[in-house]
Amino acid sequence: MTTPAYTRADFQTDQEVRWCPGCGDYTILAAVQQFLAGLGRPREEFVFVSGIGCSSRFPYYMNTYGMHSIHGRAPAIASGIATTRPDLSVWVITGDGDALSIGGNHLIHVLRRNVNLNILLLNNQIYGLTKGQYSPTSEIGKMTKSSPHGSVDRPFNPVSLALGAEASFVARTLDMDRRHTQEMLKAAYEHEGAAFVEIYQNCNVFNDKAFIQITGKEERAHNRIDLQQGKPVVFDGGAKAVVMREGTATIVDSSSVDPAAILTHDAARPDPSVAFALSRLSHGPYGPTPLGVFRDVARPTYGASVNAQVREARARQGEGDLEKLISSHGAWTVE
Repeated sequence: MTTPAYTRADFQTDQEVRWCPGCGDYTILAAVQQFLAGLGRPREEFVFVSGIGCSSRFPYYMNTYGMHSIHGRAPAIASGIATTRPDLSVWVITGDGDALSIGGNHLIHVLRRNVNLNILLLNNQIYGLTKGQYSPTSEIGKMTKSSPHGSVDRPFNPVSLALGAEASFVARTLDMDRRHTQEMLKAAYEHEGAAFVEIYQNCNVFNDKAFIQITGKEERAHNRIDLQQGKPVVFDGGAKAVVMREGTATIVDSSSVDPAAILTHDAARPDPSVAFALSRLSHGPYGPTPLGVFRDVARPTYGASVNAQVREARARQGEGDLEKLISSHGAWTVE
């Protein structure tokens, strides 16, 4: 069978892309389309499922199979697809409001079950579609239409949340760095199991420059921490480093410690505690912030385990009898 040759245009639809001019979603959409085109895999083998929100318009713009589902329930629908059709590459597109508010319960369970799909959480720290209310990732004190005196809610750290749910793959990137985004997409795609990628995404209308400390020309040199497998965790031109002290990731001057004491990044470490410690270096994109793959470990997938149970049951008991099952514990007639 000849491998199809695709370009980004093959993954674009005839639908007008309707986000606000300058929205970070445009860059993310382009990165995803370009990445998928480079795989040389038939478009019919990709499925995009979304919930509700600006980012959830994604399936309209992907020339693949897809579904714009209901608020927060994309992981549940995608779980059914991934479990029954393991031959497909299933992607969930969600936002900080969709995934972490009404959808929080679905998100943590799809991660702990290790369903074989990819979750892209576009985090702009605001409700954009409904015109600027504070979201589950908005910082304390955020003044919005629904918090005119400043939010008093403590925000979620999506990477910490995913690691706490025992996700087998967790990464973070940002919309303005398309090369890095595609690297994270590739790592997530190649992972067998639930892959969670947080993407910092600028909302230039309701939360502009929220990530300036890691995107600004002057600021990013001092604040962006690139996690690289097998490499010491250093940043700011090597002047700063991360060390572990009593289970806590701590930033120090590189010159103040023995080079051997600097943390060497290992995303494949079975225990998620070090990855979790790294995620706590910043509660959001404020000051030194890690980007890259936090965790990438092998674990049986939900679909493989379920389908193995079905095969074992059939081998032991034969094909099921639905009528017998329904009447096996008593039945009655309602007249």
